[in-house]
Amino acid sequence: MLMTTHVTHAVIPVAGFGTRMLPLSKSVPKELLPLGNRPAIHYVVEEAIAAGIKHIVLVGHAQKSAIENYFDVNAELDNQLRAKGKDELADSLNWLPEDVSVSVIRQGKPLGLGHAVLKARPIIGDNPFAVLLPDVVLNPFTTKMDKDNLAYMIQAFAQTHHSQILVSHVADEDVQKYGIAKLKDADQLSQLTGDKNANFAVAGFVEKPQLADAPSNLAVVGRYVFNAAIFDYLANTQPSVGGEIQLTDAIDALISTQGVDVTTMLGDSFDAGDMTSYMQAFIYFAQQQLQA
Repeated sequence: MLMTTHVTHAVIPVAGFGTRMLPLSKSVPKELLPLGNRPAIHYVVEEAIAAGIKHIVLVGHAQKSAIENYFDVNAELDNQLRAKGKDELADSLNWLPEDVSVSVIRQGKPLGLGHAVLKARPIIGDNPFAVLLPDVVLNPFTTKMDKDNLAYMIQAFAQTHHSQILVSHVADEDVQKYGIAKLKDADQLSQLTGDKNANFAVAGFVEKPQLADAPSNLAVVGRYVFNAAIFDYLANTQPSVGGEIQLTDAIDALISTQGVDVTTMLGDSFDAGDMTSYMQAFIYFAQQQLQA
């Protein structure tokens, strides 16, 4: 089979209950909690569309149907707004481009991120695809170049045929909070300038290491570009930590057979799934929008 490198599909796992955000997330999905005047997932989908994605696949849960409703057209509300002459407001609610579609498939059982990605296989098929974690929101208020991280990853994938994983520099005291990349050539770390994206072959990842054991300070951000081979590895991955199918286990298998690259991130990201960082992000987004 001829492998295509044209990435137009994206998977966004939204089935989790957001326990780090309780009690806020008890009745409102964490992905719909606001950052300024829009829900967090709005920015994530906008990022995907800006990178050329045409088909969004939400991997959800029966109790979180409000997320799929957000991307649907509310005909009654639309008609009421337009009847009152509020066409501009109505247009702002129907913001998805005509050539972008959103599909929903349910995870069913809470078996981890790897399992969630695998559930999208019937829709993705043999196509390469991006994965965007909705907890992670990249700063949409930075420069145009900083907004193009996913587009750069897709371009790098087309050139190298290697799956791509976004990473970002973190402070030494934060290394133990993240999965940390181990580059095949550690000397390449000296080539990083911080003013442009770059991609490097990765040998593996170390999960939440102590600083003394960390192979770098490049932490995994929630953005990935995979070829469809990742589905076979996920299907053969046995449950591990917490009885869940770990995406990182499948990535390790992919590294050993096909090679995987990391892409260094430009700009900032926010953890919208942690209460402290969410509140900081909300204030930042609100200030940016008030100043616009």
